[in-house]
Amino acid sequence: MGKFFETIPDYLMKWILEQKVFWVATSPLAASGHVNVSPKGGPYFGLLDDRTFWYMDLTGSGNETISHLYEPGNGRITVMFNEFEGSPRIVRLFGHGSVLERGTQQFDDFVKKHDVEVIPSSRSIIIVRIHQVASSCGFSVPFYEFKSFRSTLNEVFAKREAKYRQGKEEEKMERYWAWKNAYSVDGLPGMQIGCSTGREAGIAPIEKMVGPMAPRAYRDDQRFTAWHLVLVALLSTLCTTLFLHVLTQLLSLQG
Repeated sequence: MGKFFETIPDYLMKWILEQKVFWVATSPLAASGHVNVSPKGGPYFGLLDDRTFWYMDLTGSGNETISHLYEPGNGRITVMFNEFEGSPRIVRLFGHGSVLERGTQQFDDFVKKHDVEVIPSSRSIIIVRIHQVASSCGFSVPFYEFKSFRSTLNEVFAKREAKYRQGKEEEKMERYWAWKNAYSVDGLPGMQIGCSTGREAGIAPIEKMVGPMAPRAYRDDQRFTAWHLVLVALLSTLCTTLFLHVLTQLLSLQG
């Protein structure tokens, strides 16, 4: 049976820190946007307290989580852990996230305060402020034996950093972020440093979706905005005017 908590119980805090992999889910606000689920592996996460989870966000070809957390009025995020070896268990952390981009003072302060290792692929730290914790059985989750963490991503960006230090400007991380991490698949802005570098260096962002169903612009068609309020006010005024006009005509006929 599922259980819900407002904070992470002590026994789950210990269990969370023992896990090797977790999943992160986010979504844009518009119904036309695409839901994202990302697997995260490695010893790059932790708990600040029973309401705050963090993880090191490593550079990749996409940046959906960052874009969704940056979207005004959004910030929703769910982190899920599974038990693969012992008693079946699934834990979900529901909350709102914030982004500390590498190269900012906030990122540097967090790293220094919490003694976090920064590696060549590090691009941000995601902080999740939890408002609900859910624990469920996970009876259908299969058994898996952990073998080792993959080192490929770290090796790729370590080589890239080495080339940049040797004088190859095109290998600079900010240029990669401008190319692949500046926008989400729906066109939402992603890494701020990626967006600014793209503008300054004239780097066009990569096209991420193809075909006739690929979004060409972010259609924020499901949100209630100030323009909706203006439209409602105008329609209300028009209806009131018409009603008063009809009522006046009826009264004049009766007179």
